[in-house]
Amino acid sequence: MKILMRPIEMLSWFTKEGVINPIRYRITTEQSEPIVVKVDKVILRTEEKLAGNKMIIFRCQSVINGLQKIYEVKYEISTCKWFLFKM
Repeated sequence: MKILMRPIEMLSWFTKEGVINPIRYRITTEQSEPIVVKVDKVILRTEEKLAGNKMIIFRCQSVINGLQKIYEVKYEISTCKWFLFKM
């Protein structure tokens, strides 16, 4: 997987206990075209501390351009920002 760390717009939902679940995200390509990707399955959910910032990492699976791909998105808790980390 290639490390990207690009900011994305994410649509997600929370349980009553505060567990976050990603639904779909939008990313802008180099040609300034927005692409919407539906998160089909969350395979793994872990937490890490990167430079003192707590982050939640989601390893997800989706069909992108007709191919099934596995990728990772990160949620930075302190700033509430989402990133496409690896693809």
